[in-house]
Amino acid sequence: MNKEYDIIVVGAGHAGCEAARAAALLGSEVLLITMDMERIAQMSCNPAVGGIAKGQIVREIDALGGFMGRVTDRSTIQFRMLNRSKGPAMWSPRAQTDRKLFSRLWREELEQTPHLSFWQDSVERLLIEDGVLKGVQTHLGAKFMAPKVILANGTFLNGVMHFGEVQIKGGRIAEPAAYGLTEQLVSLGFKTDRMKTGTPMRIDGTTVDYSLCQEQAGDEGWHHFSYDPNCSNKELPQSSCYITYTNDEAHQILREHLDEAPLYNGQIVSIGPRYCPSIETKIVTFAERDHHQIFIEPEGVDTNECYLNGFSSSMPYEVQEEAIRKIPALRNVHILRPGYAIEYDFFDPTQLHHTMETKLVKGLYFAGQINGTTGYEEAAGQGLVAGVNAHLSFHVEQPFVLTREQAYIGVMIDDLVTKGVDEPYRMFTSRAEYRILLRQDNADERLTELGYEIGLVGEQQLKRYQDKKRQETELRKLTEGVSLEPTTEVNEWLTSIGSQPIQRKVRLKELIVRPGVTYDTLRVVCNVIDCFYHQEDNAVEAVESVEIRYKYDGYIKREQQLADKAKRLEGINIEGRFDYPTINSLSIEARQKLDKIQPSTIGQASRIPGISPSDINILLTLIGR
Repeated sequence: MNKEYDIIVVGAGHAGCEAARAAALLGSEVLLITMDMERIAQMSCNPAVGGIAKGQIVREIDALGGFMGRVTDRSTIQFRMLNRSKGPAMWSPRAQTDRKLFSRLWREELEQTPHLSFWQDSVERLLIEDGVLKGVQTHLGAKFMAPKVILANGTFLNGVMHFGEVQIKGGRIAEPAAYGLTEQLVSLGFKTDRMKTGTPMRIDGTTVDYSLCQEQAGDEGWHHFSYDPNCSNKELPQSSCYITYTNDEAHQILREHLDEAPLYNGQIVSIGPRYCPSIETKIVTFAERDHHQIFIEPEGVDTNECYLNGFSSSMPYEVQEEAIRKIPALRNVHILRPGYAIEYDFFDPTQLHHTMETKLVKGLYFAGQINGTTGYEEAAGQGLVAGVNAHLSFHVEQPFVLTREQAYIGVMIDDLVTKGVDEPYRMFTSRAEYRILLRQDNADERLTELGYEIGLVGEQQLKRYQDKKRQETELRKLTEGVSLEPTTEVNEWLTSIGSQPIQRKVRLKELIVRPGVTYDTLRVVCNVIDCFYHQEDNAVEAVESVEIRYKYDGYIKREQQLADKAKRLEGINIEGRFDYPTINSLSIEARQKLDKIQPSTIGQASRIPGISPSDINILLTLIGR
C-alpha cells in the first residue's frame, strides 16, 4: 500500500469531502482518512442543505466546481426558495434531502475521483520533524506521509455527548471521539476552546397526527442548486414538511426540570449557538412566548424517520418525552432516539491565513467546525478553499483567496481569520456588506471563470456559463430595442396586473422595472420575448438575472461603487511590515489586536474589532499613503 501522498485530509464530513475531491481533481495524490466509510458526508443534524445565506454558499461551491450543489439536487425530496417576498439579495434556496442517498452519492463521487484514496481509521498525531510537517500517525499505528495535511475533524476532537446527566464520549451518536490531536496542537502553541451544539430527537413519522399540523409543501418550478441542467431536484418523489407548535404545558414541564439540563446546571460550560438554541434555552430566553414553532421534516423517501427541527435538547430522555407528548400532534409519537448536546474542541480561527493554512505550522490546514463554525454549507466552503490551496501551494505562489465582494465564502473566511468567534459561526446575509452583489442567481457570474482558471471547472461547465451570458446579452438587446404600442391589449394586460396603462410607445426596459411586470408576464403581449423563451434552452436563469439587474440597477451600481472603494484598501499590503507593539502612536488595544491578527492588508486591518479609523490613518501615514 502506498503511504506517501501529496495531501492527507482528516475527516470525511462536508469540509473533508470537498477538500479531498478538489485537491484530487486538480491532480494531487490525496489520502482521505475517516473513522467510518459508511458515514461519508453524513448529515449529523437536519437532513437539509441551504437556507438563508447558506443557499448562496452552496451555489458558490457549485460555480467553483464543487460537488455539494449537485449531490443536493440529486437527493432532494423538497425544494423551497426562501424569502421570495423580499428583494433578490435575500432569496435563498433550501432543500430537504434524502439523508442516506446524499451520503451514498458523495461516496460514489469520491470513489470515482482519480488520485483519491481512502483509509478507515482515526488520526492521533501529526508527524513533525524539526518543525516541518511530514504526515500523520493513526490510532492503529499506521504512518502516512504528506507535506500537506487538512484537519476537518468536525465535532470529534475530545467530543462528549450529553443526555441529561448521562455523558457519553463520542463525536456523534454511536461514533467514538478522536483523541490526541488537540493536546499535540496545544503543545505547538495553538489556542483551543470548547464549543457546544445539539440535535433534536428523531421520531417515527407514522405516529404523528398530521391532521393537527400545517402542511408545508415544496416549490414548483425550475430552481435548483447546481448550474448543471442535468442535475434535477425532482429525481425523487417530493415530500411535504409539517409545522406544529409547543405550548404552555410542554414549557411548564421543561421549566420544572431545568435543574437537570446540562446547559443550566453547570455540566456544560462551553460556547453554544445563539442562532439555533435548544428548546430549554428558548423557554428561558423568550420566557414571554407561549409557543415555539416545530418543523417535522422527513429524513428520506424509504424511511419513516423524521427530524424534529426546533426541539433540540440535552435534557434527560424522560423529560423530552414528557414534554413532547403535551403537543397534540405528537401525543402518541414514537421516539426513535432522544436529542442530545455535544461538546468538542475547536481552534481560534485567527490562527489561520485566508488560505485556511495555519500560521504556526506550514502545510497544516483547518476546515469546518474545527474553526468554530456550524453548518454543512459553511464547512463545505472552507473545505473547498483548503483543498484548492493545499494543491496550489505545490505549483504556484498565488493563493486562492475569495474576497468579501466576491463571495459569501469570502465573507465567512475573512470574518473567521480577522474577528475570530465567540459562538458557533453561522452565515447570514447580514454579515455581507455587498449582499445585493452576492445573490444566489449570479454565483456563476462571480466565480465560474475563476473556478476554470484554477482547474476545478471543466469545459462543459464553462460553456454553460458562457451560453447563459450570451442569452443575457441577447435579452438585454431585446429589452433596450423593443417597444410596445399603447394598444387595447397591452393596456388591458397592464391594468390586470395592477400597473398603469401607457399613453405612448414604451420600450421594454421602461416596463420591466415596474412592480408586477416580469419577462414571464410580458410574454402575453410581446411575441419577441415569447420567442426568446422558445428559442433558448435553459433560459430561465438568464432571464432571472437580467430581470434583477434592471429592477435593482441603482442598488447594484451603488453597492459596486462601495465595493470598488473598499477594494483599494485591500490592495495595500502590510503583511510583515510593522512591529505593532513598538508603534506608540497606536492605542494599546490596537497594538495588541494588530499584533495578534497580523493583517495582510489595510482593508483587513480596518475590519478587526477595536481598530479605529485613526489607527488605520496612522498605518497609512507610516507607509507613506
